[in-house]
Formats: sequence, C-alpha cells, structure tokens
Amino acid sequence: MPVTKDTAAEMHGLTSAEAAARLLAEGPNELPRTGDRSVLRIARDVLKEPMLALLLAGGVAYLLLGSLGEALILLAFATFSVVVTIVQETRTEHVLEALRDLSAPSARVVRNGEQRAIPGREVVRGDLLLLEPGDRIAADALLQSAIDLQVDESLLTGESVAVGKLASAAPGDHRPGGEDQPFIYSGSMVTRGSGSALVTATGAATEIGRIGQSLASLDTEAPRLRIETAHIVRLCAIGGALVASAVILLYGLLRGGWIDAVLAGIAIGMAMLPEEFPVVLTIFLAMGAWRIGQAGVLTRRAAAIETLGSATILCTDKTGTLTENRMAVATLWLPDGSTLTPLADIAVGEPFEALLKAGTLASAPHPVDPMEVAIAAVQPPSPSDAVLVHGYGLRPDLFAMANVWRSGDAAATVAAKGAPEAIADLCRLPYEARERLLAAVNMMAARGLRVLAVASATASDTALPEDLHAFAFELLGLIGLADPVRPGIAEAVSAFRAAGLRVVMITGDYATTARAIATQAGIARGEVVTGAQLAAIDDADLARRLPAIAVFARIMPEQKLRIVEAFKAAGEIVAMTGDGVNDAPSLKSAHIGIAMGKRGTDVAREASAIVLLDDDFAAVVSAIGLGRRIYDNIRKAMAFIFAIHVPIAGLALLPLALGLPILFGPIHIALLEMVIDPVCALVFEAERAEEDSMRRPPRPASERLFSLPMIAWSVTQGGIAFALLAGLFVIESHVGMPEQEVRALIFFALLASMVALILVNRSYGTSLRAMFGQQNKALRYVLATLVAVTLLILFVAPLQTLLRFEQLHASDLGVALAVGVVLLAILELLKPAANRAILEHQRARIG
Repeated sequence: MPVTKDTAAEMHGLTSAEAAARLLAEGPNELPRTGDRSVLRIARDVLKEPMLALLLAGGVAYLLLGSLGEALILLAFATFSVVVTIVQETRTEHVLEALRDLSAPSARVVRNGEQRAIPGREVVRGDLLLLEPGDRIAADALLQSAIDLQVDESLLTGESVAVGKLASAAPGDHRPGGEDQPFIYSGSMVTRGSGSALVTATGAATEIGRIGQSLASLDTEAPRLRIETAHIVRLCAIGGALVASAVILLYGLLRGGWIDAVLAGIAIGMAMLPEEFPVVLTIFLAMGAWRIGQAGVLTRRAAAIETLGSATILCTDKTGTLTENRMAVATLWLPDGSTLTPLADIAVGEPFEALLKAGTLASAPHPVDPMEVAIAAVQPPSPSDAVLVHGYGLRPDLFAMANVWRSGDAAATVAAKGAPEAIADLCRLPYEARERLLAAVNMMAARGLRVLAVASATASDTALPEDLHAFAFELLGLIGLADPVRPGIAEAVSAFRAAGLRVVMITGDYATTARAIATQAGIARGEVVTGAQLAAIDDADLARRLPAIAVFARIMPEQKLRIVEAFKAAGEIVAMTGDGVNDAPSLKSAHIGIAMGKRGTDVAREASAIVLLDDDFAAVVSAIGLGRRIYDNIRKAMAFIFAIHVPIAGLALLPLALGLPILFGPIHIALLEMVIDPVCALVFEAERAEEDSMRRPPRPASERLFSLPMIAWSVTQGGIAFALLAGLFVIESHVGMPEQEVRALIFFALLASMVALILVNRSYGTSLRAMFGQQNKALRYVLATLVAVTLLILFVAPLQTLLRFEQLHASDLGVALAVGVVLLAILELLKPAANRAILEHQRARIG
C-alpha cells in the first residue's frame, strides 16, 4: 500500500553510507560534461575558414607591396570578423551548461530516517524525495504518495497547464505528459499538493538528461552563405591567379623585363583577389544583425540572417509562442444555457458572478495552479470573515475538489470544482440536465478550452462527512479556460503565407486544443497527427504525409527532432520556434532556431540561432523580410564586384596585348580598391528591400548565391564597360595623346563607369527614374567622396606626380563622364531582359 505524506518522513530512506556509495558508483545528479571547446581551439577553427585566410593573406600581401592603408583596413576587418565569430561560437558552448543548471536544483530527501535538504547533484537513485508546492523536482522518480499533487511539465511536454499525479502500485510504462501518471520528472515544477517519490533515475538517465545527450550529439547546420561564398571565392581566386599568370607571361615575353613582369603580375593578382567578398559579408551581416535587433530580434549566429530569407517552412510550438502561456477565463456557461465571454474591462454580473465566486472559493486561498489563478483574475476573493475549515482533494475515483468555508454560526459553504462528469455525479443531475451539460462541455472542448464544472452546497452540521457525495450540491455552471492566442498572430501567419512560407504547429498539447489554436492563429487546415500516430509510421510514410500535415499534437521531444529532420530531408529550409527544454534539440537541429527571450528557458535560448527579445512572434515576419533584403543586397554588391573587375582586368591585359604603355600600377589598383570596398559595403547595404521581397516564394535551397544568369549579367555589364573604355584607350593612344594623360583619362572614365554600375545594380526591377527618388544616404556620401577624390587629383600636383597623371582639359573630363552616361543608358535598356532571364531561371528552379 502506498505510504501517505504523514508517514513518508518516518520512512528510513537511504543511509548516508548507501547514498555516498551510489553517488560514487553512478556519479552526481547532473548532465555529463562534454569536451567543451576552449577559446584557443575555437580561434584555431575560425582561422581555418577560407574567407578569413584569404582576407588575412590579402592584408599581408598589401603590406609587402607597401600599401599600408589597404593592409590595415583588411587586417582590421579580419580581426573584427575573428573576434565576432569567437564570441558567437563561445556562446553556443553554453547550451549544456544551461541545461545542467536547470536539472540540478536543491532537494528534500529522507536520509537515515530524517528529512534533509541537500544539493540536487547529490540526489541518488533510491532516495526518497519529499515534494511541496514550488519545488523544482531534482530527479525522475516514482510516486509513493500524492495528495492533490499537480506538476507543471511544460518544459518537457509543451502542455499549457499542470497535470495531476497519482501514486500507483502498478505504474507500467511512462513518459512525460498526461493526467494521473505516477511518475515525476527532473526539471518539472510542483504547482499544487504534496507527496513523496522514490528516485528511479538521475543525471543523464533522466528524461531531461536524454535531451541533453541529444543536444550534445547534434551539429549546428553549416551556414549556406558561408559555403556558397567560399565557392565563389575559390573561383575568383583561380581566375585572379590565371590573369596574374597571363600578365607575367605577356609582359616577360613581349617586353623582356621579367622582374617588372613579376611586379605587374602581383599587382594585377592583388586587384583580382576577392577580398571584397569577406568584407561585404562581415559588414552586411554585422549591420544586418543591428537592423534585425531594431525589430526586437537578437541574432546569436550571423549566418541565420541570410538563411531567414530563404526559409520555406516555419515549425512553431504552441505554448508561449502562438499563445501567451497563461490560462484565462474564456467562456462561462449556466445551466439555463446562458453563456458569457468575459472581458477584463467588463463587469461579469449576476448570476455569472456567483459561478466565478464559487470557483474562487473552491480554489486554494493563495492559488498557484494556472487555472485557479485565471479564475481569481476575473473574480478576486472578496473580503470576508469566512474561514477555510476543510479541504477535499482530488481522488482517483473522483476528479473533483472542494473547500468548506464557515463564518460564525452560519451554515458552512461548500464550493466544489472539477471534471464535469464528476461534478454532475455530485449534483445527481437527471439525464436531460446531464446531456445538456455534456453538450456544452463538448462545444467548449471543440474550441480547445479546458472545462471546469462548479457546484455549491451548504453544511449546517459541525461534523463534516468524509465523502463529498454526502452534500446536496447544486450545479452553478461551467468555466471554460484557454491559453489565449497572442495578439497579431493571425496577421503574422498570413504574412508568412504571402511570403511563401508554410506554418506547421508542433506541440505537446492535446489534438483538440492544438487544432483550435491553429484555427485561431490562421494556420492552413490540414491533417492533425498525434505522437502516437507518428510513432506508428516509418520515415518513408512520414515523408509522404508531410505536405498534408498542419498540426503535430501530443509530440515528445525526440519526435520534434524527428519532424524537423524529416522536413530537412525533404529539402525544406526549416525555421523552428520554441521556448522550453523540450524544444532545445529541434531548435539546434533546425536551420534557424528561434527562441523566446522573456518566457523562454536558458536552454532554448542557447540552442537557438536568434532570440525574440519581446516574445513577439510577429517580429519573425520583420526578421524574414530583413533577411531577404540583406541577401538581395549581398547579391547586388557581389554582382557589382564581378562587373567592375572585368574592366579592371581587361585594362590590365590590353596594353600588354597591344604593345602599349601599362596603364595601372599597384598604387592605382590600391586606390580603386579603396573606392570599391566602401561602395560595396555601404551603398548596397543601405538599399531598401525590393517591392516584391515578401510576396515572392523563398529562393530554392539548391540555389547558389550567384546563378548562371546573374553571373552572365554581371560579366555583360563589365564587358560593355570594358569595351567602351578599351575603345577610348585605343583611340586616344592612336591619335597621340601622351601616356600620362591617357592614364588619367581612363582612370576617371573608369570611375564614371563605376558610378554607372552602382546605379544599375541598386535594384533588380525598379527604373532609374524611380531609383533616383529613393533615398540612400550612403550613396550620396560615396558620390561626394568620389567627387572630392577627383578634385584632389586634379588640383593637387604632388598627387598627379605620384599617380603619373597629367592635367586633363575640361573636354577630356567631359569625355570620361560621357563614358559613364553611355554605359548607364545601355545597361538600363538591357536590364529588363536580363532580370526576366534571372526570374525565369529562379522560377524554373522552384518549379
């Protein structure tokens, strides 16, 4: 026979020697520590990244070439990128630490026949735990006794309310969640009642320990942008090496000065090195994190910024994300069929007030249970001289509880609440009244409400019966409670659909409740699959059914992870929201883990890629929009980089091929690079989002940062610019313009061409006239800087000498400007056709 709470403390429990022996043999009650990476190890791993290696190599090369300014800029960017990456990687190492702290609270146990408070890490298998409201349970255990015991297991299951626990002589199989189970779990919280429990598992063997092991075995998804950019960097490096080799060979073979040939090759090779790419990524992602932070979203991993824009499916939990993670009275029902939906700012009025007052009297005087707190929020206890003289707790055979209140010599008031069937029995309802009651219950349940029935009775005798059935209860009505949907959720879900994202709910709550919340949230209708059904199908069946499923209900933590992995295997880019310990594995496995900042646990936040600072689900919409804007602007910047390097490389090779004087040396290239870097990083980062960015489907998972049509369009832009500049160079050289004057003319014409390429690549579809109407302060600053540089070169004689320029006439400057204008006009005429080709390619990939 299970022991009672009164006799639990008299049980001997383990002896100190037995506990010490088990602690030594089985280890402390905490998650095992894994091989955490030190800062030095993280730094070593970061420095292995190809982009950073190229950035550092570029800086060193510029030092060797004597370009100190460029070298310092590149090395500063490299240092900044390394530091940021190390900080982010170090923070991800805290996942298991946060879980370990949560899993090891203090505990009250019986040792040597005496109650004793010990650190949670010292609890061992076989200890007898004593449980009171507010206790964080230190280990998995089997109940030996339970008096009105309720436990909040939402961190493990996602259920929005506490579940009742009952001691059982034949416990059988068990998992977290569900009513009347005899097992309690490490990390959960006692919200009501008391009891004692025999510890069955500690540390890694607990349910929360299995989650920790799952986290330790998961690798964070490799950032797609980093992979794609590394691929582009390798291609550009190969191209630069080929160009540099060609320069050395042509110069040496045609002119015979091999030392000068090597120096020219190094200069051209440095011009072709793609150091702009990591600079662009560093600044864009840093600025992107800042912009997203302005929308209430903290970015823990910068790579998640661009991945947000390509997400195809959003897996969201229910409790705390779609809902407010609190119970609230939603509907009141009276036996005469009257109903009321209470509002916080509207008086309830009689007779609904009598129903709520009885519900308050049937609750704990200082409620902790979420449903009792919700009732008290609508009907606070009124001042009274009544005294609580007795309480009737839940029993296995009667899911109802009652309190007896007495004031002076007046008859005592008995208020009861509980399961509608139990209250119907206490009230001895006739068949017709019972059917009306159950019909109302079913209607509320279909809306996802938790339903309590309330009744009252009087007791004139001082001696109180042991059984509630002895009272003549009268049914007062039903109280329907719900975890309210957060404001703005339906609008956010609608915005996700417009952007081509599918929203799927994954929750530990019941199927009926989940379906009701999904409907209120605007999630598209589809199948509801429970955890039991999911366990009964294999991965192939799950893959076939995934497109039709809208809600997963009664899901266990490892099943959440299985669902995320299934979506990933189907080629989806998965964003996953969550706030509980049970969400941590799936948050870490998803391409984008999204945790709640206020209500979320440390474990969820540490496992995630981004955190919603204000728990505002709608902020994800802004984050996705910004992610798409950032990704678009990165592509624009890199399209510009490709385009501008074509004329630079062409002008480096053309004089060698035609036997004409070399146009540009290392100092000219360094000066051009100092212009290109801020243009890429500042102008394009500040560009606003494309008008259709949140109305188009996400880019395909297989789509590279640069598609073939986009590369072709960039090369075409650069090719036309090169053709105009080469034609001007050949003509002016043929008519006998002095070498230094030709060099200055082509340099300024190249600057004008650069401006034309900036304007063309600012937008995919917006016309030039409309683009001039869109403000971009960074563009104004860059253009002002270019004008200032031009004026300095024109009017400062030492600079002209250093650059080997001659003073140009006004007509020459007009010719240089005309090259940019002509280039801009040609490209604007070609841009619509090029954009159509790019769009058709994207649609073909999506289709």
